[in-house]
Parts: sequence; C-alpha cells; structure tokens
Amino acid sequence: MSDKYKTQEGKLYYVTLTVVGWIDVFTRKEYVYELMKNIKYCQENKGLEIYAYVIMSNHIHLIVRAKDGKLNILLGHLKSFTAKQFIKQIEINPQESRKDWLMHMFKFYGKGNSQNETYQFWQNGNHSIELWNAEVIKQKINYMHNNPVKQGIVAKPEDYLYSSANEFSEIKVLDL
Repeated sequence: MSDKYKTQEGKLYYVTLTVVGWIDVFTRKEYVYELMKNIKYCQENKGLEIYAYVIMSNHIHLIVRAKDGKLNILLGHLKSFTAKQFIKQIEINPQESRKDWLMHMFKFYGKGNSQNETYQFWQNGNHSIELWNAEVIKQKINYMHNNPVKQGIVAKPEDYLYSSANEFSEIKVLDL
C-alpha cells in the first residue's frame, strides 16, 4: 500500500473526501445534515479536531487532526458508517427522484471493490496533505472557503451554510 496519503499521529492535515464518480449527493439537505451529525459525533466522541471545513455537492474538504490515534483510521470509520447511513436514507427517501440511478451507480462502483459488500459511496482512500506552516494552512482555508464562490453558489464565502466560513455553521471549529 502506498504511503502517499497516510497520516501521522498529531499532525494537521488538509483532507478531501469524495463521493464515487463525483456524484452530487449533498444537494439534498437531509444528506448534508446526516453528514454533519456524524462529523459532530466524531468531534465529540472520537477525538476529531476540525479547524475548517466545507461540504460541497460531491465532496468535503476538512482541515483536521486526530486528538489520539491515526487520522486515516478515524476517517475510515466515518466514511464506512456514513456510507451505510446514506445508502439507507436514499433507499427510503420518497422524495429522492434519482433513487434508482443512485443505487445503480453505488452498486456499479461497489462491484469492483472487494472492500464492499454491495455498494460503494465514498472513493477509496483519504486525500490527505500535511499542513506544515501557517502560510500553507491559510492558502488551504482560502481555497476551501472560496470553493462555493467559484462554483457560483454564493457571492461570498461567509454566505455558504455548509462551511466554517459561515459564523452560524452547525459544526464548530477550533482556532488555529
């Protein structure tokens, strides 16, 4: 296994978690709220320290550290649990007009991966980049917070609801 994106204990990382096929799942608020609920659980119970984040339609950017243990293991547990939750939610959501297509796509991606029983929701691995100085941290935060602006979703980063740039964010972040 490659060491390229493995994490070291106690270090700060810029992490991207991506839905398979870049499928736009987080366009529905109920899926975003499920993700936020699980991220908050990891903060409160698993030692996930979050310093900045943004949830886009098909991926998440985080600046994080694991209080104890390895970050990639903690993120693996988060991804595994949330994948199952999202699959269940999609299956029972009467408002989900894309249900058949989504389930087909998750099954398609799961078929080629021996780590899955049937479906795959998240891309394999965690794209983790160690943040080694204040300048790099600032650059990554600016990139993350401006992502919704570049996508034309909002005019200013602080207007985007699912980001640490918004002072009313439901996920509380730590100061750097």
